[in-house]
Amino acid sequence: MSIILDVQNLKVYYELGKGVVKAVDDVSFQLYKGEVLGIAGESGSGKSTLGQAIAGLIRPPGRIAGGKVYYKGKNLLELKETEWRKIRGKEISVIFQDPNSYLNPVYTVGFQVAEAIEAHNNGNLKHYIPRAVELLKMVRIADAPKRASNYPFQLSGGMKQRVLTSIAIANKPELIIADEPTSALDVTVQAEVVELLLELKKELGSSMIFITHDLPLLLEIADRIMVMYAGKIVELGSVHNIRNEPLHPYTRGLLESVKYERKTRLKSIPGSIPSLISPPPGCRFAPRCPFAYSKCRTVEPPLILINGRLVACHLFNEGERDEQP
Repeated sequence: MSIILDVQNLKVYYELGKGVVKAVDDVSFQLYKGEVLGIAGESGSGKSTLGQAIAGLIRPPGRIAGGKVYYKGKNLLELKETEWRKIRGKEISVIFQDPNSYLNPVYTVGFQVAEAIEAHNNGNLKHYIPRAVELLKMVRIADAPKRASNYPFQLSGGMKQRVLTSIAIANKPELIIADEPTSALDVTVQAEVVELLLELKKELGSSMIFITHDLPLLLEIADRIMVMYAGKIVELGSVHNIRNEPLHPYTRGLLESVKYERKTRLKSIPGSIPSLISPPPGCRFAPRCPFAYSKCRTVEPPLILINGRLVACHLFNEGERDEQP
């Protein structure tokens, strides 16, 4: 498979009065054409910041502190905003988690979908209203011609998320970044939106980065899963490997925390994600890890390839382990 996105040593920092937040800290991975890469982790793991950085949406006090992001061989981090406007919404689209924050309340949804088309094409905006209606039909909005004349406040949460999706696919993007697109929806609507996204991805031939805290969902829809913790990648592998043989203790903890068995309490990971202003030395997960030993608390583990996936854990660095946890 060909690589459509190649992220190399990406760092995204936020300059705050109390210090520098290293939200994404030296992250590298590749996305292949046509695949769904799921990114999982707790709130504060850096997954949404990573998606924003790829889409060129980091704003002050945030900054790109280092690294490269190659899209079809071009380093996106070197683009000027005028160049980004030609790519964002056309070749790379983002579906955000809160439609109320991204739909303009004073314009009809049909106008807003047509505006997304007009931004990357010639012609009068009114010319694209019929196409906007077709896009609303594609995302399964019933009575699309009527709904096109509605304002966002007249639509349910699920419908508004579908409108955001129609805007994202309006120009047939090659890369879709879905950032928690179902987090504000009820379970039934979540399933419908996810099914819709996968169908649209297949129809368009797009690649997708699906960002969520819902690891079980990724196990159902993704080709590969990348698990992030405190701004770092801790494990990256196929869905089969992550489901059947998770290696990193954090990945295991996430999976254990969603397994339900009758008459037993759900397991949880003790503690919380550390401050990204002053993260602990060594492995950032060490303070919460039941297997941590002395080296984990002093030396940061590198990402190594083992059993077909990448994992950052001293437990798997052959020959380095010299004591029991």
